[in-house]
Amino acid sequence: MNRIIYVGMDVHRESYTLCCVEQNLEGEDKVFGHLRMEAKIDNVKSYLKKIASGLLSKGIIPRFVCGYEAGCLGYSLYYQMIEAGFECVVMAPATLFLRPRHVLKNDMRDAEHIAKSLAYGNYRAVYIPSVQDEEVREFIRMRNDHKQGLKRLKQQIGAFCLRHAMHYDKTKWTQVHLRWLETYDLRPGYREVLDRYLLTYHMLQDLIEQCDLRIEEISQEERYREKVAHLCCFKGIRTQTSMSLIVETGSFARFATAEQFASYLGLIPRESSSGDTIRRGSITKTGNRELRRLLIESAHSICRGRSDRKSKALKARQRGNPPEVIAYADRAVLRLSRKYFRMIRRGKKTCVAITAVARELACFVWGMMNGRFETRVTGQKI
Repeated sequence: MNRIIYVGMDVHRESYTLCCVEQNLEGEDKVFGHLRMEAKIDNVKSYLKKIASGLLSKGIIPRFVCGYEAGCLGYSLYYQMIEAGFECVVMAPATLFLRPRHVLKNDMRDAEHIAKSLAYGNYRAVYIPSVQDEEVREFIRMRNDHKQGLKRLKQQIGAFCLRHAMHYDKTKWTQVHLRWLETYDLRPGYREVLDRYLLTYHMLQDLIEQCDLRIEEISQEERYREKVAHLCCFKGIRTQTSMSLIVETGSFARFATAEQFASYLGLIPRESSSGDTIRRGSITKTGNRELRRLLIESAHSICRGRSDRKSKALKARQRGNPPEVIAYADRAVLRLSRKYFRMIRRGKKTCVAITAVARELACFVWGMMNGRFETRVTGQKI
């Protein structure tokens, strides 16, 4: 007799807590096999083999379906489970069935709750990227971390200059400004501090440039080349943004509509309506924060300057792409620019208009990646 055993896994950095749930022929749950172990995949395999041997002795052929909540472990445990030959699901925590607040909570109960959610299907699985996409995503995130570090360092140098009355009235962080910092007359102790700051600044600048070159190389690989070229046809989207959109999203086809993709990015407004009363608030800010930031930056670029003129850099990026792709991107930019100025004329705040443009840009990106060059966005044909 074949039976499905649902294995809930409450995972932490140093320990795993597992629990098995089996549904009998009458539809009742049989909860068994609670065990807390050291966080090693070998311990999980030994545990499941022990459960399987006990069931096989009763004439039951088990099929294990394991699951754990998405968290700090990322996809590493999932990859290990699949490599070991087990079915595994990474579950979105917000989609699990909520328990009453007065119920006791500990690792054993959490593992049982996860197992029952698996058994009854009360969850939504997290999309699992390919190993290649995961590697590129980690590389891009590392580059962004260095960029944030450079931003903080600039603030620290600026604060140092302010404390010691070093006033510079022209544009900062140009070559002229850097030479001014390097040659400013300071006491020896202050000079040493500023020199070390500047040494770190140049080191981070060089590291970021090397990362950008590496991202350019990766974007020319066969699995990314065409998608990156298409996305770069949009004004305000270049290689790094394109690569982030591709590897962070994985498969655009998993979103049935453009609105679902915008919702995944947290760019849709909150709503709390009842009866005849309609209340809409700020955007939800759920989902992927990094992609939301990049699209808002791209929206800023689209809303600057004239939409009917292309820069030399944009023309170079569009060169060699199919005519329908270029036409789609141009129509999108023209529509988004008009939307921005229309909202500004109606008295909307700039940040609200930019966010609205970013939401619709996400819809156009979804259409581009799914080949929907005649798709309807917000009810109108582009």
